[in-house]
Amino acid sequence: MTSEDSAMFDDLLTANQTYASGFDLAGLTPSAARGLAVLTCIDSRIEPLAMLGLVPGDAKILRNAGARVTDDSERSLILAAHLLGVTRIAVVAHTNCRMAGASDAEIRQEIASLSGASTDAWEPLAIDNQEVTLAADIARLRACPLLPSEIAIGGFIYDVDTGTLSLVTS
Repeated sequence: MTSEDSAMFDDLLTANQTYASGFDLAGLTPSAARGLAVLTCIDSRIEPLAMLGLVPGDAKILRNAGARVTDDSERSLILAAHLLGVTRIAVVAHTNCRMAGASDAEIRQEIASLSGASTDAWEPLAIDNQEVTLAADIARLRACPLLPSEIAIGGFIYDVDTGTLSLVTS
C-alpha cells in the first residue's frame, strides 16, 4: 500500500482510536444472546441492531447486496445455527433497493461499462419482485438439510422511509 493509499484511511483510524478509548464490549461471548441471525442488505440506510431493538451480542448480522440467500450467506447461517446459538433467522429486504427493478443483464451491462471488464460469468442476483424473491430465498433456507429443522425463519421488508418492518413470510 502506498502512503497515498494509506492516507485515504486516516479518518477511519482516527475514529477507531476514539472508539477504542471507550470500548466496552470485551467479554461478550460469540453466541447470539437472543438466538437471532439477520441477513440484510448492505444499504447504509439500514441499522440492523437499532431497527430491531438489539444491542451488540444479541444477534449475528450478515449483509450483502439485496439481502440475498447465497451460498456464502447460507454457509454462515449454517455455522451460526450449529456453533453460535442461532435458533431463528430473519431475512430483511428493504424498499428502494438498488438491486430491485433491474435485471441481471442490465446490471451486468452497467458494471461492464463502468469497469471495462467482462461481466459475462458474474451473477449480480437482481430482484425482479421483492416478495417473490424473498419467498424463494426463505424456501431455499427451509430446504437446506444442514440447518436444524426446528429453526424459525422469517422474511421481512424494511421501509427505508418510515423505519417500519413488515413480516412477508414466516
